[in-house]
Amino acid sequence: MSVQTMSVRTMDVRTMTLEQIRLVGLEALTRELGPAGMVRFLQQFETGKGDYSQERHLWLAELDVQMLAERIQQRRQEA
Repeated sequence: MSVQTMSVRTMDVRTMTLEQIRLVGLEALTRELGPAGMVRFLQQFETGKGDYSQERHLWLAELDVQMLAERIQQRRQEA
């Protein structure tokens, strides 16, 4: 039975393959949100690259509270 012919009443996620669950989920998202909404929703869960925690320590190593406050004030004045 293809995913397209499965009705909501007959779907049993315990017996569906991961591929079937993925396809049914994408179809539901597309139906409810439209293609663009489906893409925007999925982009929320995109896995990034690198180690954010390690990189964050590198970014912040040069900053102190005073420098950060000065940058905030500069950006507010530019806006």
